[in-house]
Amino acid sequence: MPLFHVEPSLSYTQQNRVGVLLLNLGTPDAPTAAAVKPYLREFLSDQRVVELPKLLWQPILHGLVLTLRPKKSAHAYAKIWFEQGSPLAVYTQRQADALAKAMPDTIVRHAMTYGNPGIETVLAEMKAQGVGKLLIVPLYPQYAASSTGAALDKVFQQLLKQRNQMSLRTVSRFYDDAAYIDAMKQHIEAYWKEHGRGEKLMLSFHGIPQKNYDDGDPYPDECRHTAKLLAQALNLNEQEYIVSFQSQFGKAKWVTPSTQALFDQLPKQGVSKLDVFCPGFMADCLETMEEIAIMGREQFHAAGGKEYRYIPCLNDHPAWILALTELVKNNLQGWQ
Repeated sequence: MPLFHVEPSLSYTQQNRVGVLLLNLGTPDAPTAAAVKPYLREFLSDQRVVELPKLLWQPILHGLVLTLRPKKSAHAYAKIWFEQGSPLAVYTQRQADALAKAMPDTIVRHAMTYGNPGIETVLAEMKAQGVGKLLIVPLYPQYAASSTGAALDKVFQQLLKQRNQMSLRTVSRFYDDAAYIDAMKQHIEAYWKEHGRGEKLMLSFHGIPQKNYDDGDPYPDECRHTAKLLAQALNLNEQEYIVSFQSQFGKAKWVTPSTQALFDQLPKQGVSKLDVFCPGFMADCLETMEEIAIMGREQFHAAGGKEYRYIPCLNDHPAWILALTELVKNNLQGWQ
């Protein structure tokens, strides 16, 4: 096997086009255990995701997790699957298409850290199209080693294989970007105008283990700063919103407060009408549509809550597409 990829048959003057690659987490190709298993194997084998020694984790992963979890996850995916495919895949594709339409002179693609379309394949296709200057935008506003870090690792691994390496820029975070904050403000206010408003707004972010934060991962601080900026934009006081962290698994301590714990606690504290929004997810997916919109509603009502509104992610909202376009153009200065 050669050390480096064979370069496209383009002259050096033809390899100077500008490209943008949007990255998201990934999704199985179908809501079946057979499709979920290889996706979970790839995802949970990444040491950015599970920071345990391989000799300890791999037997657990292959002996227990990949035996039990694919069927359970497939059942959850089936609840939210669109006719066109996985919601995450559908919305990420729409975001890339909208950005390409807004920037017709730029080659815009999307890829997934795990699953399809894979980063290796998409980068090879962009190189064949003459992309020599590439902006990488992981669709995670708040940096975490297990999300943004894992996505960028995959890109850097591919550059190691390129004989003629692309010039590369990355957007590692945009948690305080004014246009991103304003897009969420517009989206939430429009939702409230149409559907009514609860007594409290929960801003639920994906969680990370407490040890990751203790070891220097800035993610929880960036989440809280995003929440503060969004609350200010919505003119909310400290009693009108709460920040929480969802999707915990395993026995390790995770950053708090837990979204799921609050679903039980808030009704007992007098909150009967709750709105939930997930600022860290740029596209609706299993963690928002099943875990929050479906399971969260059931848990909140079972604890005595009366009204529960899940506010969808930004997805392909025009204000978010405009914000994304502005973010990309700002980071392409000097290249266009």
